[in-house]
Amino acid sequence: MRIGIDCRMYSSQFTGIGRYTYELIQNLLAIDTKNHYVLFFNEPQYAEFQPPLLKNGRQATNVEKILVNAHHYSRQEQTKFLKILNAANLDLTHFTHFNAPLLYSKPSIVTIHDLTLHFYPGKKMTSPLHRLAYGLIIRNIVWRAKKVITVSKNTQKDLEQVLHTDARKVAVIYEGVHEDFQMCKTPGLKKQVAEKYGIDVPFLLYTGVWRDHKNVLGLIKAFYLLKSLYTKPLKLVITGKKDPTYAPAVLNLIEELGLETEILLPGLVDENELIYLMSNAEVFVFPSFYEGFGLPPLEAMKCGTPVAASNASCIPEICGEENAVFFNPHRPENMAKQIIKILEDEKLRNELIKNGLQHVEKFSWRKMAEETLQVYQVASEKGKNIE
Repeated sequence: MRIGIDCRMYSSQFTGIGRYTYELIQNLLAIDTKNHYVLFFNEPQYAEFQPPLLKNGRQATNVEKILVNAHHYSRQEQTKFLKILNAANLDLTHFTHFNAPLLYSKPSIVTIHDLTLHFYPGKKMTSPLHRLAYGLIIRNIVWRAKKVITVSKNTQKDLEQVLHTDARKVAVIYEGVHEDFQMCKTPGLKKQVAEKYGIDVPFLLYTGVWRDHKNVLGLIKAFYLLKSLYTKPLKLVITGKKDPTYAPAVLNLIEELGLETEILLPGLVDENELIYLMSNAEVFVFPSFYEGFGLPPLEAMKCGTPVAASNASCIPEICGEENAVFFNPHRPENMAKQIIKILEDEKLRNELIKNGLQHVEKFSWRKMAEETLQVYQVASEKGKNIE
């Protein structure tokens, strides 16, 4: 088969859909030498992409790349990208995000990571035109696709309830955790990171974007309450890009609660620093109201750090009931008390670390690619039906 994959969000960084697409390509090319893959990129990823090295030391040869330069929700996505896809003579196309040309009618599958924009449109998706475009595009691709991949059972449930998608059309395929995530206690790195970001006492960690559904404001309120109940020195490290749309509310709340010296905002950190922070935090806190999968708590578990997480959305499904302490994300006082349990109960802490390390072994990018390849075979008119 000639299989096209939308790589316009491709990224080797530890971030969302970009990482999903990167791992999908790397692992598919490692396990599949029979099918031919056509990858569609924007710049600069088009220029940067090189086929991965296989076990024999040679680069994969069953792959080609095509430059698109059509951004999501753009006119070019509906015209230029459509023309390029039609000219590529594909047996199957995998859209790794719901944004796809409305008039593309050849066989396709789509990965729906979440329905965040339906439940939490945020401050950027306020235009009626944007809302209309989102609804039209996602409904169209889910309806047209031969198969729909979701990254959790919770997202599958959301699709059934919101878009009335037939459950038989959906394949739930979990994401994986990259092997780079592991316990990192390197003394030199500890000194480097501590001096760079001013981490001079034990700390809690949150990593991610600052959008409304991530509940960063609730985390800050919980930390403020925690400081009045927990007497030992403790700081909160919140990584992530200081998005100008959402940053003012975060910064204003920190100032209002007088936590300027207690909450550290290093911004985006590089991968080595992220792994160090995850390995050395007292607790990794994941306070989201809604997620499609929720990879960061699994990454923290693999780094040997106990997790306190929201009991909402897919998070208990992905973390597993015995591998984290859960709280109500709408109640900052409950979040604070659950975090304190981990801080004060050494036995609980050790159990969470042990259980988390075992649990995270279930999540593999290679397994994700193998199961996705099976979906390709089922969905393609040329593929052998293995259902």
